[in-house]
Amino acid sequence: MSDEARFIKSWIDDPGRTGSVTPSSPFLARRMASFVDPAIPGPVIEIGPGTGPVTEALIERGISEERLILVEYSPEFCALLRQRFPRATVVEGDAYALSTTLAGHLQEKAIAVVSSLPLFNRPPAMRSALAKDAFTLLVEGAPLIQFTYSVISPVPRKGSGLKAFASDWVLRNIPPARVWVYRQGA
Repeated sequence: MSDEARFIKSWIDDPGRTGSVTPSSPFLARRMASFVDPAIPGPVIEIGPGTGPVTEALIERGISEERLILVEYSPEFCALLRQRFPRATVVEGDAYALSTTLAGHLQEKAIAVVSSLPLFNRPPAMRSALAKDAFTLLVEGAPLIQFTYSVISPVPRKGSGLKAFASDWVLRNIPPARVWVYRQGA
């Protein structure tokens, strides 16, 4: 089965869990990976990797597979990720309880959290809580990287204390998307 067919099936089965009917394009995946510095040692957490397009882009960027901790909710996608990335750590679990899900899997703080979760399928308080939890797992100054199809920030900014940067639109993605990079304020 193709990745596109897997996504369509997953979306039909549970549209709230899978936010798109297609995986991220290589163009969007590379844009997301471009915000991770492979020269900084430490693990990289990817949440919602799906079939692995961003995972592939992170590896192409220079992040060794052994450094990747992939958190995926779908058992089917987890099995596929383990097959495609046998040296990565694949954790089946809920990214919205990230600290709990990664208990025992994360030996040191991460240098980035890269998210492909469909955040707008969740209420603002839940999105804020996810970001707050993610930053407890990151070294100081490390980014939380999230893409969206929306024109507004997927992580609520008011009162968050987060600094944010939004990329230009990645038009070679269906639908067009942009990448938001969040860091904790000084």
